[in-house]
Amino acid sequence: MELHRLFLPPLTAPGEVVTFYSYKGGTGRTMALSNIAVLLARRQNATVPVLMIDWDMEAPGLHHYFGQHDEGPGVLEFFEACRAQLERFGLEAPAAPDAGGDTALALRVLDAIDWQQYVVRVDQGSPLYLMRAGRFDASYSDRLAQMHWDRLFHACPALFRCFADSLARHFRYVLVDSRTGRTDSAGICTTLLPKKLVVVFTPNRQSLEGVEALVTRAIEYRRSHEDEQRPLLVYPLPSRIEMGDGEQRAQWRRGDPHKAIAGFQPMFERLLRLSYGLPQLSLDSYFDEVQLQQTKTFAYGEQLAVRIDQGGDRFSLTRTFEAFLFWMTGGYFPWQSSKEIHLLAAVEEARHALDDVLGRPVALPLARDLARLGELYSKEGRHPQALECFRDSLAMRARLLGEDHADTLDSKAGMARVLRQSGKLDEARFLEEAVVEARAAKLGAEHPATLAGMANLAATLAQQGDCAAALELQDSVLAAYMRLLGREHLLTLGALDSRAATLAQMGGLEQARTLLETVVAARARLLGAEHPDTLASELALAQVLARQNELAGARRLFDAVARAQQRRFGADHAQTLATLDRLGEVLTRQGDWPAVRALHETLVAARERTRGPEHPETQMSQRNLAQALARYGEADALGADWRQERQHAARQLEDALLSASERLLDAHQQSLAAPFGERAAEGESLGAHGLHDTLLLGSGDEGAAPPTLAGMINQVQALLDSAQLHQARDLADRLREPLFKPGVASKLRKRGMTVLKRTYRLQGDKDALVALQEDEVTALEGALEARVGNR
Repeated sequence: MELHRLFLPPLTAPGEVVTFYSYKGGTGRTMALSNIAVLLARRQNATVPVLMIDWDMEAPGLHHYFGQHDEGPGVLEFFEACRAQLERFGLEAPAAPDAGGDTALALRVLDAIDWQQYVVRVDQGSPLYLMRAGRFDASYSDRLAQMHWDRLFHACPALFRCFADSLARHFRYVLVDSRTGRTDSAGICTTLLPKKLVVVFTPNRQSLEGVEALVTRAIEYRRSHEDEQRPLLVYPLPSRIEMGDGEQRAQWRRGDPHKAIAGFQPMFERLLRLSYGLPQLSLDSYFDEVQLQQTKTFAYGEQLAVRIDQGGDRFSLTRTFEAFLFWMTGGYFPWQSSKEIHLLAAVEEARHALDDVLGRPVALPLARDLARLGELYSKEGRHPQALECFRDSLAMRARLLGEDHADTLDSKAGMARVLRQSGKLDEARFLEEAVVEARAAKLGAEHPATLAGMANLAATLAQQGDCAAALELQDSVLAAYMRLLGREHLLTLGALDSRAATLAQMGGLEQARTLLETVVAARARLLGAEHPDTLASELALAQVLARQNELAGARRLFDAVARAQQRRFGADHAQTLATLDRLGEVLTRQGDWPAVRALHETLVAARERTRGPEHPETQMSQRNLAQALARYGEADALGADWRQERQHAARQLEDALLSASERLLDAHQQSLAAPFGERAAEGESLGAHGLHDTLLLGSGDEGAAPPTLAGMINQVQALLDSAQLHQARDLADRLREPLFKPGVASKLRKRGMTVLKRTYRLQGDKDALVALQEDEVTALEGALEARVGNR
């Protein structure tokens, strides 16, 4: 038939090339691409031009979804024409020319070919187009076999990149249906063409292992090749999910170590974290919305769900496709929660409106959304972002509403909480005291908001070591809750839990135990045995039992909590691993060396997967494993040779750990050679690896401090809060020397001293306390001498 030549004018801004890839067939990849293409072409009153490219040339099928059975040229014929042009130019050779000449050659080849004759329109109601795999005549198979993609790439490496760029000038979205497996054409589609890569998979090991290897290879290629320094955003798309079997769906999503199921969510969280150099991320919100369910209606033939199922309710495939596009077309990362995305959109819209219309109607909703965003970032542990949101919210509310307005005080309270979580206790205390005073004067001493502020202030006082003042406040809060709400109200139970923590910190273990047993029983009854609050109380009770040397009871509770967290969060989740750390300490004290060894092997493997081999948490687990191997060898009676082998393995692990630690410390010391401002400026050009180091090691306080010092102090504090005294002491001893080095900011040193003193007091080590005070005096004398000398 005669082809009608298209005319597609260039867009005002370049579009995006998105490749859809699956390692194995049967994932519904082509079906997903077709449905998404239809939805995209309908946007903006059906004015968004979308092109589909069928690059699955060994098994083409995209044309079936749109009734395109007429023969016509496609991808194969287009690149045959490119090859012919290269031959005509006499430049087809194994070695590529220089980078600049390579791009010029690619543009010259593409300019000589009218690409629009290879594209057909497939929907008269929207600007949806298709470049089919090729003309399926009798010569198709032979011609495809003669198309050596690797030779074409080596003849002109920039050809495929420039091809993608040229199409993106005319189409808002170019969706590429890639070949499966590890073929040359699949490599082109996933590595050279796209800005975004959608990996479609089914929950089985072959599919997951295949896409993991592909994504790793594609990102490494972009990193390592100078001409390919472009972003590549990866979006996983689970497909063929059977909604009727909730147990298996949960197992394959979260993982089940007892059945050797890794879980696709932990796998992608680890893959994206390592690929992009991020310290932590969660795909909870994304996978809550994005799972393509298996349906009988669309299991047969080539039907487009979005054309048939237009209801868009929560059981429809259309709803799932739209949820996926919410992340992909909005430019958001899959680890950003839907709540964060909505809040960011609202904040951006309000800021734009604020530029045009000044005043309360715009500023107050903006301040509210900033506070909500700050709360979200606080829960996710993203403290710098949370502080920025709360500061902006507080400034707006204080200016428009006054310092003592309820909303202003809420922003102050949120900001104080983040400051406390960041270890900035003096600033947190100052804000919390102001909040309590203002709320008491405005609302009364026993108003719920006032009592909540008092509880927060008590938490800060306890962290500062002022336990007596903290306990006095907690007693007042608890008495008010008991009188107003009753003994088993959730707020009362929270107050009991906080009081128990302070008593435990002061050494009142028996009283703390009694309170925690009451809280655990009540929360289990009201909330359920595996509710996060119930598990948190059980953890606190287990820690108290461990300190009372009731190791069997502590072991039972730690094990029960760890199993519940594995079911709820997954085996590699940070909370699960922290609980296993505490269990390991109890097992060590019991002398159950086989169990200790098995546990620490699990922890080392999990942290190497999730944190990397040189992260401080991984090193701590490696050190614990080395000690367990040595003790296990000493305790075993199988013979001297076997024990020697165990001890040799332990020494090797210790050597590796020390070597990694030295590399980290060397890197920290080198970073001190430049002022903090210069390091921050240089950080903009460090790339993913530099970003990874910055986020992994934490930023220093006050500019002059080593980048890891604040992180080490926070880690000791966290270990103390979780009653892991042995590990806290070990890290505290390593903290002492860098804490007293010249140039450490006074506020940071004060924080470190508070944490060290608390560590030694909890262990009852008076000699260490005296030595610490002597070090402090020596450091002060040195600073005074240096100041006098400078004068």
